[in-house]
Amino acid sequence: MKKVKRLLKRLSQSGNKGVALLIDPEKGVNPRLHQVLDSPELDLILVGGSYCTGEGLEELLREIKRIVAKVPICIFPGSQGQVSQEADALLFLSLLSGRNPEYLIGHQVHAARQIHQSGLEVIPTAYILVNNGELLSVHSVSQTLPLLNTQVQLITDTALAGKFLGMQCFYLDAGSGSSVAVSQEVIFEVKSLVKSPLIVGGGLDSGQKVKMAFDAGADLVVLGNRVEKDPSFLEEILQIKTAYNFSLKAD
Repeated sequence: MKKVKRLLKRLSQSGNKGVALLIDPEKGVNPRLHQVLDSPELDLILVGGSYCTGEGLEELLREIKRIVAKVPICIFPGSQGQVSQEADALLFLSLLSGRNPEYLIGHQVHAARQIHQSGLEVIPTAYILVNNGELLSVHSVSQTLPLLNTQVQLITDTALAGKFLGMQCFYLDAGSGSSVAVSQEVIFEVKSLVKSPLIVGGGLDSGQKVKMAFDAGADLVVLGNRVEKDPSFLEEILQIKTAYNFSLKAD
């Protein structure tokens, strides 16, 4: 069953909003998160990191599966080594915002055979890095520069190129630890053009930023850095999501 594609499609078509938690394999699962990880309000768990080589990935995935029963687990790969059939799905990312061939297609080619044999649900995803010029770990590892929030036409043209290449999902990422999130204008314009499931992450360190992303058209927001520092933040955002979706039904 195509759990994650179905989830993303449902969110995109219904207008309801979802929340995903990103777990870095190098940091593992905070014990304080165990109870909330299996919350029916959490839509997806992403596992991956810029510096992870794949070592310890399967062990971490098994640990998460012991904690959660119903939340699908999806690999968010930072390299060709981050593949495991212990997950439910994998975002097959192509870094369209950069021009480093290794992250456009190189790692993908090297991982393709293993992914094919794994039986993982594969989601072709246009990955676009956007912030105000901050250079973070994802930029260092990929050796690419982010597009700027002010470069709206370039960002939307990049997303359109991804659409014409057949990408089924779009991920706008400010980068883990970014002080600024992807702007509302960028989210709105990309969503308006591609009309496909849109994931937004990076810099979402407050409830207000999350609600602004929802308002602009994000279907699924990804939390990571702030939750690592303050696990209670995940519960706060799940409550915001529930209230937001309830207000949509009321309207």
